[in-house]
Amino acid sequence: MDLLQPSKEHPAEQTFALFKSDELEVIRLYLPAGKSFPPHKVAGEITVQCLQGKIEFGQDQKTTVLEAGQLLYLAGGVMHHLVGLEDATVLVTIVLKP
Repeated sequence: MDLLQPSKEHPAEQTFALFKSDELEVIRLYLPAGKSFPPHKVAGEITVQCLQGKIEFGQDQKTTVLEAGQLLYLAGGVMHHLVGLEDATVLVTIVLKP
């Protein structure tokens, strides 16, 4: 599956789970410019990879701008939020069971 190309099942402007098991979930997240994903946390570790566009990733008192091709890691249980600085497609991987 090409994560950047729309399909009948998954338009470019849609967020959806690519894979989910008992231990791992992989999500393609679409975040339009100006839209925010409110502060939240998940129990497991996560990686966030910006595939296209640009996002702001905030955690604690720190923010990081991610552009296409950049990836970050976040420990489980850390409060974080995202903001679309440009229309962005992001790949999120969540460890569900340590």
